[in-house]
Amino acid sequence: MELRKDYILDRWVIISKTRAMRPHQFKQDESIYANDKGPKECFFCPKNEDKTPGEIGRISEGRGWRMRWFPNKFPAVRLQGKYDITTDNKFFTYSDAYGEHQIIVETQEHDKQMTDFDEEKLVEVLKTYANRIEDMRARPHVKYVTVFKNHGKAAGTSIIHSHSQLISLNIIPLEVQTKVDAVKRLGGCPYCEIINTEKNSHRRVFENDNMVAFTPYASRFNMEVWVFPKNHHKRLDDFTDEDYLDMARCLKHILAKLKTL
Repeated sequence: MELRKDYILDRWVIISKTRAMRPHQFKQDESIYANDKGPKECFFCPKNEDKTPGEIGRISEGRGWRMRWFPNKFPAVRLQGKYDITTDNKFFTYSDAYGEHQIIVETQEHDKQMTDFDEEKLVEVLKTYANRIEDMRARPHVKYVTVFKNHGKAAGTSIIHSHSQLISLNIIPLEVQTKVDAVKRLGGCPYCEIINTEKNSHRRVFENDNMVAFTPYASRFNMEVWVFPKNHHKRLDDFTDEDYLDMARCLKHILAKLKTL
């Protein structure tokens, strides 16, 4: 596995042969459940824990679990190899694909997706995200951790059972670094100003005591929504319990609307 930079642009890609080995539960032009063989053959369902890599942690429920996390069996990155960035022959800049790749299985229930979660469950998911981010970013040479969740074949989902993924990297992605640099140039916190403007605009999607969601003025994607805390927080683990609950309520509203489209 290798991290490679574009010849001249500050754009990076990960080359990983193991990703091609993933099992796929989708066939061409089929719905999300069309090729689903059910809980007995699902890697992420209870009683199939031996089909995943060794568990890192879980939230227990009775003798079982209601959420668990473990290394991705087909990782894009690994905590091994060369993490320093090297350039050969002017145009060939690279390192090993250094970092961690973890899976969070959010529910035991095979047929439930995040749109079906209640507010309490969404709070639990958000707090688990925060826990895993803080743990992964504490590793040596890690500069960035991202959480992402694919839904459906078109988004790249290979296993139907609801799950999220985390990847840590030895670089800061270009889009993130560009925004950091722009904030420094502008001074203060431009996002605080943007929030105060957009929460009163026709682009507002949802607002409660601690959160506001809106469609960005220059959206790049269909149905793109930004969600921000009203208070200035640097990290998810800075949230109070009230922040987590209001974030869950905001997500619940957005996901419910998206489900109807």
